[in-house]
Amino acid sequence: MPIEIVPPRLHWTEDFLSLKTIIMRAAPAGAYVHHIGSTAVPGLAAKDIIDIQISVDDLRDVDGAAFEREGFQRRSAAVDHCPPGIELEEKELRKILFRYIHGRPANVHVREKRRFNQRYPLLCRDFLRSHPTAANAYGLIKQRLAERFPMDTDAYYDIKDPVFDIIIDGADDWAKLTGWSEPPAD
Repeated sequence: MPIEIVPPRLHWTEDFLSLKTIIMRAAPAGAYVHHIGSTAVPGLAAKDIIDIQISVDDLRDVDGAAFEREGFQRRSAAVDHCPPGIELEEKELRKILFRYIHGRPANVHVREKRRFNQRYPLLCRDFLRSHPTAANAYGLIKQRLAERFPMDTDAYYDIKDPVFDIIIDGADDWAKLTGWSEPPAD
C-alpha cells in the first residue's frame, strides 16, 4: 500500500473518540488514552491513520487476547526509535503495537507511564499544536517524502524520524520555558 499524505480531516477527532471507547474495553486497569501523531494536530496533513497511545503501569499487564477480541491485531514492533546522541535503556523505548483491523485504520501504541517513549509523542503533539509554522513545515516534509518514496516505508521513516528528533529537541526547550507537563487523558 503506498504512503499517502492527505489534507487534514475534521473527522479525525471523532474517529479517535470512537476508537477510544473500543480500546478502553481491552485496556488494563489504570490505563489512559491520548490521541497522538499528525491526526491529533489540527490543520496538519497526515496519513489517514489514527495513532493512539495507551499509557499503562506495566506492559506485562496488557492482555493481547482482549485487544484481539476488540478487533486489534498485534504487530511486531516492540521498541521505538531512539534519537541519535541519546543513550537510553531499552525499557525507555519498549512498547506493544496493535493495528485496528475492523474498519477505520488505526495504530495503538501501548507504552509504560513515565517512560521516554510515552512522553515523546505527547510533547511533540502539543508543541506542534502550539507552533503552526513548525507543524506546516513538518507536514510539507511528509508530503514530499511520500511523493519520493510512496512504496518505500523504510526510506520514508529513515528521513522522517530524524526530522521528528529535531522537533523534539525544540519541544524540550519549549516544555521547560512553558512548564509543560503531560496532559490528562484525551
